[in-house]
Amino acid sequence: MRRILLSTAASAILCLAGATPATAQTTTLRDALVEAYKTNPTITAQRATQRANDENVPIARAAGLPGVTSGGGYSENLYDTAGGAGPLRSATARVDLSVPVYTGGAVRGSVRAAETRVEAGRATLRGTEADVFTQVVAAYNDVIRDEAIVRLNQLNVRVLQTNLQAARDRFEVGDLTRTDVAQSEARYSLAEGQLRSAEATLVGSRETYVRVVGSPPGALSPPPTLPNLPTDPQSAVQVAMANNPDLDAASKQRDATRYDIAVAKSQRLPRVSVSVGSAYQNYLGSVGNQAALAGFRNDSLGLTGGVNLSLPLFQGGRPAAQVRQAEARRSAAIEQVTDTERFVIARTRSAYANWQSSLQVIRSSEIAVDANKLSLEGVRAENSVGTRTILDILNAEQELLNSQVTLVSARRNAYVAGFALLAAMGKAEARDLNLDGGPLYDPVVNYDRVRRRISDFGSDGEPAPVATRTSDTAAQTPAVTVDPALADPALQRPAATMPAQRPVDTRPSNPAGVRR
Repeated sequence: MRRILLSTAASAILCLAGATPATAQTTTLRDALVEAYKTNPTITAQRATQRANDENVPIARAAGLPGVTSGGGYSENLYDTAGGAGPLRSATARVDLSVPVYTGGAVRGSVRAAETRVEAGRATLRGTEADVFTQVVAAYNDVIRDEAIVRLNQLNVRVLQTNLQAARDRFEVGDLTRTDVAQSEARYSLAEGQLRSAEATLVGSRETYVRVVGSPPGALSPPPTLPNLPTDPQSAVQVAMANNPDLDAASKQRDATRYDIAVAKSQRLPRVSVSVGSAYQNYLGSVGNQAALAGFRNDSLGLTGGVNLSLPLFQGGRPAAQVRQAEARRSAAIEQVTDTERFVIARTRSAYANWQSSLQVIRSSEIAVDANKLSLEGVRAENSVGTRTILDILNAEQELLNSQVTLVSARRNAYVAGFALLAAMGKAEARDLNLDGGPLYDPVVNYDRVRRRISDFGSDGEPAPVATRTSDTAAQTPAVTVDPALADPALQRPAATMPAQRPVDTRPSNPAGVRR
């Protein structure tokens, strides 16, 4: 029953193979999700952030790799009290190699912390995608809902306009009073105002769609049914605890802080490295005879090697402060996991409750719409025999409109709440949607590309924009196509045009013939 009710609303998860394909004139929810997945700036920015996060691994690993430095210089002897006995000029070149042997665990801890934060970043990217998809689903369904509400209000205006004209005609022949005409005019004016308000809301929904998706909505087709919705809130929470990307990201960030403590503690441990150096010196033929006799050669080459040991004895309390700081940050990360867990549980249960509530509203609204249609037909029939007034008809028409708007809104709310529930459960991500827009973005590809790189040269070039801009998109309008399904004959048969059988007039006589 739930599937049947939701299928009439706007739907979101597109993993169903039998979804209706898009046509040249129609946009499906799959189309909207694929476009947002490719070009939404929130998603593309988070992907770039994750690529930057990947680089922390080779940066941390570089501290444990050998380092090679070189240098050179040139000097000119401008004044020598020895009377020029020494060389007048010299040029030197030097190359040094240093190999870290022991860093107290700093490199290992830094690398593991960076790798764990890369995993946290991937979970954050998953959460970002799910959040954007939820926005797309809401925007898509908002447009469908508001288009339907505009159509309902347009039909209501047409009906009330016909009623007003008929009331004026009957007033001209003395069949109705001025009060009846005034009531029709008031209700028609109110309907005009409601229509304009609905049109403004539709424009806002379409502009939101443009912002989230990147292109105008066009004609939106009814999306497919939401699959795999839970049967109770507890099962939904269990799935969310195991799959929610925000909770996963918070847990990974907590795990990374454990390595940060180890890195901080390593600052008070000894460091050992091995170094090898080579130096070449050339006096550029400036060695005089006296200097040559004294043992100076025109050039020389030297090679040095050694083991370097650094043992911190006192650093003013800095290492201890860094350890305490890292421990406090780990404590904060642990509490953040609990806070995120609370949020996920609350959001999941709330989404489930909203979904169930919307389903109940759909059921009651469907009954109300059917009942109001029958009521309107009955009031019109009773008006034709004089037992109902024009105001009764106007009220019945407004009740029908209100129930129809409530039904349309409830269908939208049920779908959006159902998708939000799946998103909270971690089941509304790109990998769950079977998007047909090409291969899914895999953050592991970039990580594998950069994690072992040791070259000091190279880059990915100047970044080019990925997300599409909407500055060239035309301003949205409230124009909608006429839905034949809304052209209910019962709604288009105004009571004022029906043959009227007036009741006995019990009002005081009006010999002057003054219209009332």
